[in-house]
Amino acid sequence: MKDPKGRTVIGFEKHIFVCENRKEKDHPRGCCADKKGSQIRLLFKTEIAKEGLSEKIRTNKAGCLDFCEQGPTIVIYPEGVWYQIKNPEKDIKEIVKEHLINGNIVNRCQIKL
Repeated sequence: MKDPKGRTVIGFEKHIFVCENRKEKDHPRGCCADKKGSQIRLLFKTEIAKEGLSEKIRTNKAGCLDFCEQGPTIVIYPEGVWYQIKNPEKDIKEIVKEHLINGNIVNRCQIKL
């Protein structure tokens, strides 16, 4: 059966999961949805498309990634690298260029315990 999008392989090389979970108002750990999780996902999609990577990298919304207090949070697979996005314009461009294109972890954005 021919793929309606013209794809020749199944799946993606990488997935970015962006927390868009909504918690009750005044939750002590915070809420990624209230910290612009949806906008962050759309900025990733835009930047990935600009770099011509949409066929290889997929950005998806996620429920709670359980690092609420460090949010908004994302995780990139298959590497399993977790990031917090504090400055969306700067952080997303750098993560796309350095991590997704060049293979380097962006240490200043990486979640630390």
